[in-house]
Amino acid sequence: QVQLVESGGGLVQAGDSLRLSCTVSGHTFSRLAMGWFRQFQGKEREVVATMAWNNGREYYKPSLKGRFTIHRNNAAATVYLEMDSLEPEDTADYYCSASPRAGLLTQPGQYEYWGQGTQVTVSS
Repeated sequence: QVQLVESGGGLVQAGDSLRLSCTVSGHTFSRLAMGWFRQFQGKEREVVATMAWNNGREYYKPSLKGRFTIHRNNAAATVYLEMDSLEPEDTADYYCSASPRAGLLTQPGQYEYWGQGTQVTVSS
């Protein structure tokens, strides 16, 4: 059974940085595509950043590139989302996702496994 456990969310002020972590168990982590998505209240889940397992390629929501960084530690079976210069508009529930599919996956429907979500609140 594949399990994803997120941590690192919380309440921060505008301009602060935050790092989200997602630790995976139940699958060979190095062969999982990983993604971070977020969901605003009343809205559909949207992609934040993803990383392929087979070639290391990364994808970022264009408006977030330069502020957010995805990286992984295969030995720790953990993927991270570094978020800098946070804005109140970044307030959302953030979800980690995983899939054994090869390639760069950018849609929620392409991921089989999800974490429980972690809330990020950015105050102005």
